[in-house]
Amino acid sequence: MSLASNFQQHLKTNLPFLNPAYSKILLAVSGGVDSVALADLFIRAGYHCVLLHCNFHLRGEESTRDEQFVTSLGDKYNVPVLVQHFDTEAWARQHKLSIQEAARKLRYRWFEEIVSNEALSIKSNTGLAPHVLRFTAIHLATAHHANDNIETLLINLFRGTGISGLHGIPATQAHIIRPLLFARRDEIMDYAVANGLHWVEDSSNASDKYTRNFIRHQVLPLAKEIFPNAEENLLQDIERFREAEELYNQAVTQYKKKLLQQKGNELHIPILKLQKSTPLQTIVWEIIKEFNFSAAQSPEVIKLMQAANGSQVTSSTHRIINNRGWLIIAPLQTQQAQHIVIEKGDNKIVFEDGTLHVDILPAANIYIATDASVAMFDAAHIRFPLILRKWKQGDYFYPLGMQKKKKLSRFFIDQKLSPPDKEKVWVLEINKKIAWVVGMRIDDRCKITSATQKICKVQWFKS
Repeated sequence: MSLASNFQQHLKTNLPFLNPAYSKILLAVSGGVDSVALADLFIRAGYHCVLLHCNFHLRGEESTRDEQFVTSLGDKYNVPVLVQHFDTEAWARQHKLSIQEAARKLRYRWFEEIVSNEALSIKSNTGLAPHVLRFTAIHLATAHHANDNIETLLINLFRGTGISGLHGIPATQAHIIRPLLFARRDEIMDYAVANGLHWVEDSSNASDKYTRNFIRHQVLPLAKEIFPNAEENLLQDIERFREAEELYNQAVTQYKKKLLQQKGNELHIPILKLQKSTPLQTIVWEIIKEFNFSAAQSPEVIKLMQAANGSQVTSSTHRIINNRGWLIIAPLQTQQAQHIVIEKGDNKIVFEDGTLHVDILPAANIYIATDASVAMFDAAHIRFPLILRKWKQGDYFYPLGMQKKKKLSRFFIDQKLSPPDKEKVWVLEINKKIAWVVGMRIDDRCKITSATQKICKVQWFKS
C-alpha cells in the first residue's frame, strides 16, 4: 500500500475522532520533508488546514528562507499560514536553558496559544447554525515519525527516565496528534519524491553536536552493523514497553492508594507500611518524583525512614520530613506547609499563622516573660531540628506546673476552645515531645530552672 493509503487507514483506525467535515488541523510546518509531506497528506485528504511556522532566528538567512518557503506552501495549497518570530538565544539565556530546550518550549507555548484562541472562537460562536459553524474540533498535528520515535526511546533510555520514557512519543496528547508515527523516514521521502514535493533542508540536521543527530548519525548505524533489524526491533519494543507501562501504572496506583494520606497540602506516609512495600526503591521514586525529587534521591528517602525525628530531604519545591513514624511530604514554602522543620540557626520562621522568632540567650539577667506569645525554654533541653506543626488527636504534653501528662484534646476543653479555634492550634515539637502549645502553654519538662545557663526564646508574632 502507498503512504497515502496507509495514512488514511491509520487515521481511521487510530484517530477516528478526525473528520474533514468538522476538524480543523493546525499543522506545525518547519519546511522540512516530514512536515511538508504531512501537510500534503492532510490537504489531499480534504482537511481544512492552517500552517504554523516558527522562525527561531538561529540560522541567519536560512531561517528567513524557511519562513518564505512555508509562506509559499500556503499559496500553493491556498491555506492560511501563521508565522511567529522568536529571539531564541536571548530567551534561552534568560531562562538558563539549552537552545534546543528553549526552542521546544517557545514552539509549544505558541502552539498552545493558537489552539486556545481557536477553541475560544468556537465556544463564542456555538449559537450559530451548524452550516455557519463548520469546525467544532481543533487539533495540532506534528510530523513526528517512526524514526523520531526510535531516537526518542534511545535518548530517554540513556538519560535514565525509567519506564515512563520507554513508550516513545505518544500518538495523541491532549489536542496534539502525531499521525505519522506509523511511517518510516524513507517512506516519507519516497512519497515526497513520487509526488513532486519540494522542501528545504535544515543545515543543523547534519551537526552531531545535537543529541538527536548524534543518535541518528552515529549510534544507530553502529547498532545496525551488529543487529541489522535494530530499528524494527526497537519499534516493537516501544509497543511492548507501552503495554508494560500500563500494568506498571496500575500497580503504582494501588500502592499509592494504600500508602498515601492527603492532609491539606501535605502527603503523609506511614513508615512501617512503606518499609514492607516491594520493590521499595521503585515505589519510593514513583511517589516522590511528582514533587521535583530526582531518581538519585530515592536512596536518601529510604535512609530517611531510619533517620532521627525531624530529619529531612529537600527538592526545589518540597521537603520530606521524618516525623514520629511518618514521612511527610510538605511544600518548601513554609506559609503553605503544615509541618515545618526549624534547623539550628533559623531565627525567623514564617508560617500560615504568623512568624516565629527563635533566639538562644544567656540566662543571666533574663526577664521571664508572662506573655502567652513568648515561650522560654532551658536550652539544655533543645535538640535541633525542631518541628512546628498543627496539633493532632493523640497529642499530649506535661503542662507547665503539672507532673502528669494531659492530652491536648482535654487541655483544649479546659481552655474552653471552640472547634474552629482548635483547628488553628500549632505545637512546637522537640525530639518527639511537644514543648509548646503555641500561644498557650509550654511543657513542664522544658522549663527554666535555677540551673539553667542558656535560654531558648521563641516569640510568636501572629498574622
